[in-house]
Amino acid sequence: MTAYLLERAWVDGTVRDDVLVEVVDGRFATVAPDAPGADAERVPGLALPGLANCHSHAFHRALRGRTQRGSGTFWTWREQMYDVAARLTPETYHRLARAVFREMLAGGVTTVGEFHYLHHRPDGTPYDDPNAMGHALAAAAEETGIRLVLLDTCYLSSGFGAPVTGAQVRCSDGSAAAWAQRVAALSGVRVGAAVHSVRAVPRTELAAFRGLAPLHVHLSEQPAENDDCRAAYGVTPTRLLHDEGLLGPGTTVVHATHLTDEDVALLGDTGTTACFCPTTERDLGDGIGPGRRLHEAGARLSLGSDSHAVVDLFEEMRALELDERLASRTRGHWPAADLLAAATRHDSLGVDDAGALSVGHRADLVVLDTGTVRTAGTGADEHTAVFAAGAEDVVATMVDGRWVARREDRPAIGRELAAAVEEVLA
Repeated sequence: MTAYLLERAWVDGTVRDDVLVEVVDGRFATVAPDAPGADAERVPGLALPGLANCHSHAFHRALRGRTQRGSGTFWTWREQMYDVAARLTPETYHRLARAVFREMLAGGVTTVGEFHYLHHRPDGTPYDDPNAMGHALAAAAEETGIRLVLLDTCYLSSGFGAPVTGAQVRCSDGSAAAWAQRVAALSGVRVGAAVHSVRAVPRTELAAFRGLAPLHVHLSEQPAENDDCRAAYGVTPTRLLHDEGLLGPGTTVVHATHLTDEDVALLGDTGTTACFCPTTERDLGDGIGPGRRLHEAGARLSLGSDSHAVVDLFEEMRALELDERLASRTRGHWPAADLLAAATRHDSLGVDDAGALSVGHRADLVVLDTGTVRTAGTGADEHTAVFAAGAEDVVATMVDGRWVARREDRPAIGRELAAAVEEVLA
């Protein structure tokens, strides 16, 4: 058993002082606010549950600082993304993902949902190990200490039945049945399922995903997807997923930016999770999704850093509120506690026992320095975490009772990122 006395900590929806936590076999055995804890190791700062990055494409990190140059749209950005996708090998992807996962840990992320669709060689033929790319991601997670949920993604079409082309050929298994057969051979990995989008998986293949959970899918990120879906099937992407039995508490739709009133109601009535990635959505010019309306309709919200324009879940939290202010020209849509709850929700990744300082839960901690130039004088409470702090204010991160990142690691992480990105782009 290891004991820590947390100076301040977010427990049961509020910040408490002098919280004694005892860790046994990677789980919290004691969580006691206002405790003496004389023999415990004192941890200064504000301690939070681990953050969940529910939507990540690790290889997109190589695009940071490059795709932001000049003008264009989501579709022109996508061509640059595919160029990087075509370059990766299991070895280079392992090294890049390892550096990216270290960057996440340094910013307080303890669980990552990796939306993974680069399965095969650049020409589309399988590796000797058909899951070589997935195993490369798993090895990177194991080495860094982050908790990985590999959202293995089915990607069969370049758009509503059209064949895959270019870098997309390495994404396709040919059919949902072949995708399932490959995924069944994954070993030593916590796996979830993903449908890339309704444009990339034909309607005739969607039945294969009924009952799978966690199930993630890109949804209505662009108006063009909605228009093309109506042209192909006569319904919106949300209605299509609903009619195919794929919405519900085990499903997460990612982005959910361009929704009709009926779409919002369907997602709310089914208790589906919507994963917003505000820093990516604004970087790509996607638009501002109806986050508050979804919440009020009954949908649950989670957060992700997606393309890693930044890796900062604190920025994703406040962006959900601040972007909605821009769209509505009013303030105060989200209490800080709700945004912090969205950032610490692990259940949409199938991890139901993380994201809370609670007895029996996984011992994940994120410790914030409340005296930096960003956080000093802000109250050292949930408002500090959501509206003042950034990833740079994280002092240390614990996963399953083990400290896996500390502030002093950052220079080495920067060097590792630079080397990994340079290797991919060379």
